[in-house]
Amino acid sequence: MDEITQLTGFLEEIAESNILVIVEGNKDKNALAKFGITNVITLKQALYKVIEFVSEHYKKCIVLTDLDKEGKQLYSRLSKKLRQRRVKVDDSFRNFLFKETQLRQIEGIWRYVQRRENQNP
Repeated sequence: MDEITQLTGFLEEIAESNILVIVEGNKDKNALAKFGITNVITLKQALYKVIEFVSEHYKKCIVLTDLDKEGKQLYSRLSKKLRQRRVKVDDSFRNFLFKETQLRQIEGIWRYVQRRENQNP
């Protein structure tokens, strides 16, 4: 299975499952909305408030911070704190993005998919 088929498969699965997705900002949220992923919160408020909210309302989530140095550090802090509060953090999509794609900014996911699909009609 090629990269784009797997990538769009993951995105469809996330949209259908309605699992909570945590992203850094509104551009990331808007990019995911183009794939029908609507259960998304941003890190616009203090990290501890996000952790508190998620742990009170969810048992499982996906943390989709960017795949750059800053995003990795943010992911590490966030996932550690969520796990301490017994929230399962699903890493499968993040790991796929990291290992199988060149994508590093979540806000660019729509353009990335469009560009790749146009290269392989």
